Amino acid sequence: MNQKTVRHALVTGGAGFIGSHLVPALLNQGYQVTVIDNFAGGGKSPHDARALYIQKDVTDFSAIHPHFEGVDVVFHLAALPRVEDSVRHPLRTHDTNVTGVLTVLEAARVHGVRRVVFSSSSAVYGDTELLPTPESEVANPVTPYALHKLCGEGYVRLYSTLYGLSTLALRYFNVYGPHMDPEGPYALVVGRFLALRRAGTPLTITGDGTQTRDFVHVSDVVRANMLGAESELDLKGEVVNIGSGERISILELAETVGGPIEYKDARKETRHTLASIAKAKKLLGWEPTVGIREGLGELKQEWEIHS
Repeated sequence: MNQKTVRHALVTGGAGFIGSHLVPALLNQGYQVTVIDNFAGGGKSPHDARALYIQKDVTDFSAIHPHFEGVDVVFHLAALPRVEDSVRHPLRTHDTNVTGVLTVLEAARVHGVRRVVFSSSSAVYGDTELLPTPESEVANPVTPYALHKLCGEGYVRLYSTLYGLSTLALRYFNVYGPHMDPEGPYALVVGRFLALRRAGTPLTITGDGTQTRDFVHVSDVVRANMLGAESELDLKGEVVNIGSGERISILELAETVGGPIEYKDARKETRHTLASIAKAKKLLGWEPTVGIREGLGELKQEWEIHS
């Protein structure tokens, strides 16, 4: 009897928030998993002892490309995703967020990787007024980070066109869930509110709180990655929104977390985000399963916050 071939997945940024959920999911599906991470995020997310963790920087081609040998699929999550950092340090963040994509794609090409799934961001849309926002909406990045992600999508598509590498770009909306770092770059509002509530400090809202966001649970993001990796379609740099398709106001979010609320002066920010998820349903057979209220209830238990 022939033994079943073990699929090999490589996850860049696998020690981060989303990666710490994706890695065990892959392992549980029978994948051999290699993680490449420079641990710039502090390595606060739990690691899985079944995976191989390699401390390297994704911008260093000579250091990382040998680890792509025999890899079936690459999930490129590694990034410096803080918008504020991209504004303050455009050169450093560009190097990781753009050069890092090119380096990973080239390593994948050299070693004949079957598919690369790239983690992009809804930030590429800017402050669009078209809600829900479809992938066909013209990108209008207003921060270096958003432009970095758009550049990454361009390289992903180009590597399919020029070299025949199968690629997919997933545009995440506001990702949240267990193991979320309250100081980390994902779902800052959710993490901050939970930390403030646990500390017994008023939850701070900028402006009147009527701005809305589309929050997507990390378990749904992981499932989108898995479906994208295992799809039998001939993917050539397609871009797909990964959001909940629902939105909640920041005020309602604060009220759901509970505790006193304190208002601060409004700041310049995107007023509303809401994903059109029709393409994700059609192309990947994906749709969200965890609503924001259910997800917040889970997080409040994790943080030992009682209503």
